[in-house]
Order: sequence, then C-alpha cells, then structure tokens
Amino acid sequence: MPALLLIPLLVAPVAVPVGGRLRAASGWVLALVPLALLGYLLTLLPGLPDGAAVAEWPWLADLGVSFALRLDGLAALFCLLILGIGALILIYAGGYVGDGPGMGRLCATLLAFMGAMLGLVLADDLVTLFLFWELTSITSFLLIGSRNEDKSARDAALQALLVTGAGGLALLAGLILLMMAAVQAGEPLSSAGRLSTLTGMREALVASPLYTPALLLIVAGAVTKSAQVPFHFWLPGAMAAPTPVSAYLHSATMVKAGVYLLARLLPALGSTPLWHGLITTFGAVTMLAGAAAALGQRDLKRILAYTTVSALGTLMVLIGLGTEAALKAMAVFLVAHALYKAALFMVAGNIDHAAGTRDVTRLGGLWRIMPATALAACVAALSMAGAPPLFGFLGKELTIKAKLDYELLGAILILVAFLANACQIAMALVVGTWPFFRRRGELPEHPHEAPLAMLLGPVVLAVAGLFVGLVPEMFDRTIGPAAVSAVAGRAVEMKLKLWHGLNPVALTAVGISALTTVLGLWLYFRLHTWFEHTVAAAHRVAPFGAARAYQVGLSGLLAGATWLTGRVQDGRLRRYLLVVLVFTLAVVAVPLVRSAWPTFTASQRSLYAHEVVLAAMVVGGALLAVCTVSRLAVITGLGATGWSLGLLFAIYGAPDLAITLVLVETLTVVLFAFLLPHLPRIEPLRTRGQQLAAAAVALGSGAMMTLLVLAVAAVGRPPHVSRELVAASVPEAHGRNIVNVILVDFRALDTLGEITVVAVAGVGLYALLRLRGRRVAPALAPQEAGQ
Repeated sequence: MPALLLIPLLVAPVAVPVGGRLRAASGWVLALVPLALLGYLLTLLPGLPDGAAVAEWPWLADLGVSFALRLDGLAALFCLLILGIGALILIYAGGYVGDGPGMGRLCATLLAFMGAMLGLVLADDLVTLFLFWELTSITSFLLIGSRNEDKSARDAALQALLVTGAGGLALLAGLILLMMAAVQAGEPLSSAGRLSTLTGMREALVASPLYTPALLLIVAGAVTKSAQVPFHFWLPGAMAAPTPVSAYLHSATMVKAGVYLLARLLPALGSTPLWHGLITTFGAVTMLAGAAAALGQRDLKRILAYTTVSALGTLMVLIGLGTEAALKAMAVFLVAHALYKAALFMVAGNIDHAAGTRDVTRLGGLWRIMPATALAACVAALSMAGAPPLFGFLGKELTIKAKLDYELLGAILILVAFLANACQIAMALVVGTWPFFRRRGELPEHPHEAPLAMLLGPVVLAVAGLFVGLVPEMFDRTIGPAAVSAVAGRAVEMKLKLWHGLNPVALTAVGISALTTVLGLWLYFRLHTWFEHTVAAAHRVAPFGAARAYQVGLSGLLAGATWLTGRVQDGRLRRYLLVVLVFTLAVVAVPLVRSAWPTFTASQRSLYAHEVVLAAMVVGGALLAVCTVSRLAVITGLGATGWSLGLLFAIYGAPDLAITLVLVETLTVVLFAFLLPHLPRIEPLRTRGQQLAAAAVALGSGAMMTLLVLAVAAVGRPPHVSRELVAASVPEAHGRNIVNVILVDFRALDTLGEITVVAVAGVGLYALLRLRGRRVAPALAPQEAGQ
C-alpha cells in the first residue's frame, strides 16, 4: 500500500524527543524508519513492471480532488533514492551534530522533508502533488536555515523559499490550466486532475488553446525547483546549510523534484516543438553555465553545488529530447549522480569536520590521516568523471548516445556536453584528489578521521556506484526498465554494458568520451596554475550574475514597499478611505457597468410623491454633511439621511431593517453628541484639485454601490430557496419572522461570528480608553533592574 511510505511524516514529531534524549545515537535509531520502508518497497518492485499500486481517499469530491497515490516504476525509483540515501543521511547527521544542540530538530525536519518528497513522487492527483511540492519548499527552508543564529543561513533559506515559492505559484496556475484543458476535452472533473488519466489524453491536451500557457507555467515551476539558469543561484547559496542537508536536498532529492515533474508529465505534454525547444534550451545553458562556474570556486561544497547545477541541466536536456534512448540515459544518470554526489557532499562534511576548512587551496595530505574518507572520495569522484567501470561511466555514455539521435540539435548538444563534461571531470579530480594528495597548508584544526556514522554514508554510496557499474544487471533488470516504461508509456527493455562492441554508435560515443576526458585532464593540470585567476574572474563576474539581480530585485521590492506604505498609510483616515475606494473602483467599475446597465436602462417604473420626498431628504442630508465645516451640522445631515432610509425600508415592507437602521442612527448621533466637545474642527480640503478629486471619488463610489445593488437585483434567485426557508421557519425554528429566523437560527454561526467581532472590538476600544491619560512607567535601567 503506497500510503505506508508516508510514515516519515508521522514519525517526524517523535524525532524531537528522541534526538533530545539519545543525541548522537538518535541517527541510528531514526534511520530504522526509512530502512524498514526501503525493505517494504523492495518487496513491491517485482510487480511494478506490469502495473502500479494505487490508493485513494476522497478529499474535495465536489471539485474532483482526491488524496490519490500511485506507485509505479518512476515513483519507485525516486522512493528508493529518497529512502536509501535518507537513511544514510540520518546516520550521518548523528555523527555530524553529535551531542550538540538541535539534533532532534534537525532529524525531525529531515524526516518531514523525506515524507514530503515521498508524497510528491507518489501523488497521482495534481492538487495532492502541489500540496507536497509546497511542503518540500517549506521543510527545505527550515533545513537550510537550521543554523538560525547565522545570518547567512537565514538569508540563504529565505532566498531558496522565495525562488522556489514563486515557481510554485506558477506551477499551481499551470496545473489548474491543465485540469481545465482536460475538462474541456470531455474528461469528467473527478478524473481530470489525475496524472494517470492525463497520460492518455496527450492529443487532446496538445490541441487545446490552454496547452501553451499551461506548459510555460509548469516549466517555470520545474526550472526554479531544479535550479536552472537563471534561477540556479539559490542552490549554491543554500550551501550555508549543514552538510547533511546539502547532501540530501541538493544532490538526491529536492533539486530533482523539477526533473521528476517534467518526466511525469512527458507522456501528457511532451514531444512538441515547444517542449523540445524550451526544456532543452534551459538544460543546455544550465549544463554549460554550472560547469564553467564550478571552475571559479575554492569551497568544496560550492564546487559540488555548481557541478550539481550542471548535472541538473543534463537531466533537463534528456527530458527535453524525450526519446527512448534519452529516457534510458536519464534514469541511469539520475541514479549515478545521486550516488556519487551525495557521497562527495558527505566527504566534504568529513573534511570540514576534521580539518576546520573546505578551502581546496589550503587542504592537502589528508589521505594518510583519513584513508577511508580518501578512498570513498576517489571512487565517487571517478564516477563523477565518468571513469569505467563505475556507474557514472554508463550514465555518461548513454547521455552521449541519446544526443546522437538528433542531427543539428544533437551536434549542438554534444558540443555543449563536451565542454561541460570536461569541466566536470576537472572539478571531480579537484574534489577527489586535492584535499588528500596535495601538499598541506595551514589548517585551523588538527585533522582526524571521521567517526563511523560519518564514514558509512560515503563509503556505502561509493561502493554502490562501483558495484552497479560492474554488475549493471542489478539495475537494467529491475528498477531501470520499470522507471523508463512508466515515463515512455510502454514496455521498454534496458541492456547496460561497459562495452557494446565495435559499432559506429559505440565507437562515436567512446571517441567523444575520450576527447572529453583528455580535455578534462588538461584543464585539471592547468588549474594548478590557473586556479587563482579563475577564482578572481568568478568574483569579477559575480556582480553581474543572477544572484546579484536577485539581491537588487529584493532590495528594490523592500524599498518600494516602504515607500508605498509611507505614502498610503500616513495615519489619516481620509487617505485610507481614498485608497480603498479608488482601488475598489478600479477593479469593479467596468464589470459592474456591463452587468448592471441593462437593468438600469430597462427600469421604467414611475415614482410616487412620497418616494421623491424621501429621496430628496436622503440627498439633502448627504449634501449638508459634505458642504458644512460644523461637526454638529454633519451629524444632523447624516442622521437625516439615515432616518429617511429607514422610512424607505419601512414603506417597502422591511420593518426589521427599518428598526435596525433607526436604532443605529440614533445611537450614532448620541455617541457623536457626547464626543463632540473632544473632536477637532473639520479641516476642509485646501485646493480646488483636492476638492474635485474627492468629489469624483465620492460620486464614483456612490455610483458603484448603486450599480452593485442593480447587479444583485438582476441575478436570478432560485425560488426554491425562499420556499424552503419559509416552510422551515415555524416547525424548525418556531418563528414567523423569516428575517430573524435566518439570522438567529439558520445562520446562527455567522451571527455569532459577527457578535464576537463586535465584542472583541469593544473590549479593545475600552482598553484604549482606559489607557488614555495614563503615564506609562519608564523601563528600569539595567543596574536598577538588578537591585
């Protein structure tokens, strides 16, 4: 049952007391949860190639929304990564944090994030998917900012939340348009939001006029989540997070969410020129830009972050191509990247934990002191470089072959991949060798080998990359073809080999790979002398990058909000009313005129003399209130207007409303009479322009309310509602006054809410009046407070 895989969400609150009591050992204990779920998932894998496990619970039935989960091959692949790497990360976090504070909170948030990612990849309903999508953003915000005493961590967390949150809003709009397109194509609302249903509606969805805006919005959500240029800057910035967070979120899980989304929607929206052009462009630019930016970094985690950006671009290119070969390459490269990059992030954490720095120019000679870490780093780095017989080699070879299927586009993509992979090879060797085999500089701390909890993760993942590379049948006969088949929509076979014999495609791929390796090695050896120049160049370019644009935009937004607040909220009630009325007029004026004008022009009823007199009294009282500068005259004019309206209500058969209005007007006049001596004199508007503007707003507001009443009157009201209320008033509410019955019985909760609001406002007003005139005692000085 797929719902069992969401257990980490339920266990997350328990992790806080467990972490507080067990401290460093809590990682081992809590890791049993994802390990148990991983074992359960492995028992479900044999049945996935032939179908999927489905679970569904009604949620918002009238809107066609259900809490629907579906475990197929693609979801299972991501679940394996999320659970397997997540278990190792929990153990690693125990060793990384140790007995320090915050262990329980960190593990709880990691488990909550794990559950959110599992829900995201299992969701079969678009609304459910979006719910978990946003939950991953919130939990990642908490994880990145877990060191909340550090301003850089707080800023990085906010940056990630704003970027991915903005993409999430775009995604929500795109998913709604996608559901609308499905409904317009004839699909019932109850199933229009199901991913499994949309898969079989590709022709209708692509032909819909909503296809283009829906695809653009969905891609916007995906590229922000998966850190594509120009939204890539949040991922390197998030390296302010603790290393367990970086290793989990930014290598194997969160940054792959956008990749997963597009892979999941490929059968429904893919294989169109817009799909190919848009996604491959994002991917190619990101692939090259991320790899080039990595050359100018000296921090281990930032190097890994930029190479992750480049790898995410590679995955986007493969999804954009969408061929069977590209999908196979995507599945292999996805797993290979998760294995070696999570291992390398944990290696970086081990080095930082032991030596006190992540600066590759200061590190060196650590292989004697940290042999296990050095071995894991070398194996993972070689997989990142695409060296045989590691799994990363298979991913690189399949990626090259997938691009050979295209002529001009394939040549361009191969050139981009050639340059990007060369940079990746150089930086993989930097990460895997410089900290261990170069001459050591001055280090802040005396280095030592990491504890078992911090060694287990990188060693297991590095060995897994080597083992699957040597025995690829472990992948191409189990989860690999199931994942590709789920995306392709048909049964797909995979045959992974380290050597495919002498054929043109294989020889071409080997030749391109060899040239890439040569260029990567050349870059690596030249970096010994170029490195300071590349770092300096990166610093010179940084002010013109996307991160700087974000900072300028955020600062401008805050400055603009401050300016607007100062202009709008200046403490004067007149200004507040003016802003509210003008904005309301701007929004509703045109729709109101269109809907109410036919009713206004169609009204031919003649007026009676008493109606004319009462209308004149209403207008006269309003004019008196406007034209006078005496508050007593204003009160008199408003009272006359209110009493005249009360008489109109009484004449038209609404005595309840008339009595209520008369009581309110009388009470208002009495209150104003008591407060009159304490109120300042009315200050008239100074200039003719201010007077004309105020008059225009006032007349417009009156016309708006008039049209609003006409528009409401023109709406056809179902007669059965009135009949049912009248019929139920006596037997159910024991009242013959239908208005009172509706307010007190049928809508009692609304009335109670209104009474509560008035009561709270009255209490607040009473408290303010009690405070008026009192002198607040000054705060005690520190020395006085201590006496």
